[in-house]
Amino acid sequence: MEKINAVITGIGGYVPEDVLTNEDLCKMVDTTDEWIMSRVGIKERRILRGEGRGTSYMAIRAVKQLFEKTQVNPEDIEVVLFASTTPDYHFPMTASIIAYQTGCKNAMTFDMQGACAGFLYALETGSNYIRTGRYHKVLVVAGDKMTAITDYQDRTTCPLFGDGCGAVLLEPTTEEIGVMDVILRTDGIGFPHLFMKAGGSAYPPTHETIDRREHYVYQDGRTVFKYAVTSMADVAAEIAERNHLTQDDIAWIVPHQANLRIIDATAKRLGVPLEKVMINIQKYGNTSAGTIPLCLWEWEDKLKKGDNLILAAFGAGFTWGSIYLKWGYDGKKA
Repeated sequence: MEKINAVITGIGGYVPEDVLTNEDLCKMVDTTDEWIMSRVGIKERRILRGEGRGTSYMAIRAVKQLFEKTQVNPEDIEVVLFASTTPDYHFPMTASIIAYQTGCKNAMTFDMQGACAGFLYALETGSNYIRTGRYHKVLVVAGDKMTAITDYQDRTTCPLFGDGCGAVLLEPTTEEIGVMDVILRTDGIGFPHLFMKAGGSAYPPTHETIDRREHYVYQDGRTVFKYAVTSMADVAAEIAERNHLTQDDIAWIVPHQANLRIIDATAKRLGVPLEKVMINIQKYGNTSAGTIPLCLWEWEDKLKKGDNLILAAFGAGFTWGSIYLKWGYDGKKA
């Protein structure tokens, strides 16, 4: 029996039109453009506005764009998998909303949460459905409305986050392309350093939790940076080394867009010049699970079949990992 690989055969993306610049933030909190740029490299970020618009609003548009580009019949989709830290509701699952609004009438759906590493976790999960041989069209959607959980009174975290979503279609192939190798890791030491203090079953919402502003992202920036800068670079280097990929073999590094210094450290660890690194943090900020698929979406027309890509991410949990992806089609023909 031939080995079945899972390959990305199409991609869609969406970012809101409204832009929040560093100059805008300077009017809201005590910060400066120089302070933000020197620490994280973000110039502006996109904001989803409008009453009742959750993360699914962006996901639906990314999926519809994917279907239009690939001419795939939504009724042929068998699995819709959605990775996000900001689902529309505690229940029902946001994946079910996405499936309904995009015509995926025959799909099973579920949400998963891997924080900023969510797309990597979802891509490997979706790939395993393909590898069984039972499923032939799996939709992996990832993104966040991070501005919904951003405290715009906290000068240390409010410059970091933006909104956006991406979607990829996975299909089977017997060619040596697609998701080739994966390393995913978790270390619970990260729990107290990056989380939302209230709103879950441990500390349900109360007047007190709201007054203490505990329904927003809390981050110990120095600790998170220390772990992220080493973990993301190390895991990207590990997956390259065990697949015998040199810097010349790697066409692109696709890093999570959290901090320009972390991205730079990952590239240096692999010995890859920044010209071969997908970077859009300056205009979108950190969209959490959405950053990597949004990079693939933006760079699609530069990708060629057989290109070796190293995806890497680090997020709350701590969760982190890397995927060796061999691209499945010529982007300019898409």
